[in-house]
This record gives sequence, structure tokens and C-alpha cells, in this order.
Amino acid sequence: MQLSGKEWRQVLEDYRQSHPEVTVLDPPDAIQHLRNRQYMLQAVADMNLSDSYGIVSVPHQLVIKRDALSIPELVNKAGLTLPLVAKPLVADGSAKSHELSLAYEKYSLQNLEPPLVLQEFVNHGGVLFKVYIVGDAIKVVRRFSLPDVGKWELSKDAGIYRFPRVSCAAASADDADLDPTVAELPPRPLLEKLAKELRWRLGLRLFNLDIIREYGTSDHFYVIDINYFPGYGKMPEYEHIFTDFLLSLGQGKYRKKSG
Repeated sequence: MQLSGKEWRQVLEDYRQSHPEVTVLDPPDAIQHLRNRQYMLQAVADMNLSDSYGIVSVPHQLVIKRDALSIPELVNKAGLTLPLVAKPLVADGSAKSHELSLAYEKYSLQNLEPPLVLQEFVNHGGVLFKVYIVGDAIKVVRRFSLPDVGKWELSKDAGIYRFPRVSCAAASADDADLDPTVAELPPRPLLEKLAKELRWRLGLRLFNLDIIREYGTSDHFYVIDINYFPGYGKMPEYEHIFTDFLLSLGQGKYRKKSG
């Protein structure tokens, strides 16, 4: 008999309770929280990261669970500004869950397929920063992203453009000849503070953040996605970082026993 997701999580939780000697990297319930884009970014929204290193926020967004025909009216009521990025509500790691649509025109929104999340698009120079977190370790890489949208594109009434898995499919932007104001990595102290706070709020140790810098600013960043256990194979030096992380868990467990 095939178990449902909820039943499988209960099996894991029962096993954890009956085998306290086993190290659980991340609890299933906390992982499940990141599979829903309605709640995924709430931990960032609840934070107050606005110090000398920069401002971190999330885009305005709206959850649509059904009835695509009502989307234009709901967008009006919510006061969202076009263009809008449409993302599937469920973020389960499948290729489909990473598909994006960019909507330029209000009434074309009713051609989308709920359940989904609509996020206000923020121009960011076509580059995003993938921030990999492995325990206390943080590694940042640049990836090409959706291009900026200007008044010309909006005036064309272009409707909806659909994109595949953008940041994964795109080539690395680390070696590209980019405008320094676009390419400069977010300040390290800001990322360390953000990662530490999210590890505590999410109860997770293995995840990554997709972060963009608002174009024309030096210090206003947006977290637009959080992914659990991302493709660490694309992270530089992942073998050493992951090995150190696993060794630190074992050493921590050994110290507890010795104490």
C-alpha cells in the first residue's frame, strides 16, 4: 500500500521518537512548510532586517487557490502592480513547480491555472543570488534571471510569457562581464544575519534562498523563493562543505554522550 505524504511524515516522526539515537537532519513538518508558497516567505516578512548592511523584504504577493476568472478583480483589490510573476502554489521540487509565468496585462491573468501565487515583479538587472545554507556554512553564486521590464514592454499589452525553471536552467553569471552595481554580492554580514535568523525560524539547516537586489539600489534586497535541499551539486566546493557539516553533527552528538 502506498502511503500518502501525511502518513509517510507520521512514519518518520514515529521512528524519530522511538530511535532518539538517530540524527535527523531536518524535521519533516518544517520541510513541509517550505512546500507551500503561501507560507514560504512568511518567516522573512516577519523579520526586521533593516540595518546598516541593507534592507531585506519580500515582494507583495497574492494567493489564488481557484477560479481563474476572478484573478483580475482580486489583483485590483489587493493593489498589486503589474507585471506579476505567477508561480505554482506547491513547491515540491518537481520541474512543474519551478515553472514561471510573467503577466504584463491584467485581463490575461485569467488564463493562468490556479492554485498559484502572484508576486510583484521587481527589476533586478537580470541577476539573482542563490544563497546556499548548509548548517552554519553559507555559499553564494550568481545566476542569470528574468530580464528587467520597462514601460515599452508594458505598453505592448504582451499578455503572458511562460518560462521554464529559470535560475536552474540558466548559466552561471559568476564569470560574466556584468555591471558592478548588479554583480556585487549581498554583504556577507547581512547574509549571515539572515541565515542565522531563518535557521531558527524555519527549524531547518539545509536550504537555499533566491535573492535579488532592486535595480538602481545598492542595499534593497528581496527574498523571492526558499528551496529545501536544493541542487547542492551546483554549489562550489559542495563536497567539502557537506562533509564538514556531517562531521560536525557527529562530533556534536559524541560530545553530548561524553558529557
